[in-house]
Amino acid sequence: MRPSATRQIAQIAQAAAVSEATVSRIINRKYGVSPATRQAVEKALKQVGYERPLDNRLVVMLTPNLKNPIFALQAERVENELNPYGLTTIICPVYPGTPRERDYVESLVDAGVAAIVFLSSSNTLRDEDHRVVQFVESRGIPYVSINGGFPETEAPVVSTDDWRAAEPAIGHLHDLGHRRIGLLAGPTGNLPADRRVEGFLRALDRRGVDNSEEFVVRQHFNIEGGQQAATTLLAQGVTGIVASSDEMAFGAYRAAERAGLSVPKDISVVGYDDSPVLDFIGPPLTTVRQPIERIAKNVARIVTSLISNRTVATEEILIEPEPRLRGSTAPVAIGT
Repeated sequence: MRPSATRQIAQIAQAAAVSEATVSRIINRKYGVSPATRQAVEKALKQVGYERPLDNRLVVMLTPNLKNPIFALQAERVENELNPYGLTTIICPVYPGTPRERDYVESLVDAGVAAIVFLSSSNTLRDEDHRVVQFVESRGIPYVSINGGFPETEAPVVSTDDWRAAEPAIGHLHDLGHRRIGLLAGPTGNLPADRRVEGFLRALDRRGVDNSEEFVVRQHFNIEGGQQAATTLLAQGVTGIVASSDEMAFGAYRAAERAGLSVPKDISVVGYDDSPVLDFIGPPLTTVRQPIERIAKNVARIVTSLISNRTVATEEILIEPEPRLRGSTAPVAIGT
């Protein structure tokens, strides 16, 4: 250890009224230290200006489903942004809020973890047991969340601005003459899903469209969920559908076909994500693109700062999504 670092360890130990061995344990994210002691030492680390070296180069990324192309692409982008810093990313596919998520974290932490990235994992669930993040905080491991943060925690969050997600979709459909517009929404209690519903209702309210709540149908973020929700909306006579994911939009295509309707002649559909698989469907899907590259750059900047013990802002960073106009939308049919 360099002499300057040795002197800093001594200063930190004196400021926190603990032994140098305890300081070393906390710097290296070891267990066996009380929360109060860890908090005192972390405070002293900042006071002294100590920056942790990037000796521990393992970053764990928890994501719900790599079968969904948007999660796989987002994970890849974050990994690519961290790689130039010499950081190795382990991508762990988990179902949010389950014992498997906790098992991944608890087993990998003991192997030595520099930081954790929650990518649309348990950080998106409003009412779940958040023991996993409590464990992470008890070990003093820095973490950042993507697309929603844990309640009552002060940790950095980088998200797509889901409140704004519906605005370009609604604006586009409204300009095409659609007034009966429905939303294929994700499950209640999922933070991005709830935000998208709020944004959808606000966007229609700004345009003077009444009773828009009756055109919101909650389902799972997959093709089957989208098909079931779209079948309900088609029975209600909507002329435009906004989906909360591209996969749900694919389900709307299937529902329209089974109802004997044509996209976009009879029903216009707008997706969300800008998934790589859009090249393989027809008509090409108009969608709202998640800014995954900008999210990844922000996450990498935050992770490297946290690992080095530099202070970062804890206010949620919201990055606005962008519309991608293609062939699945058209002017409302005359007489509808």
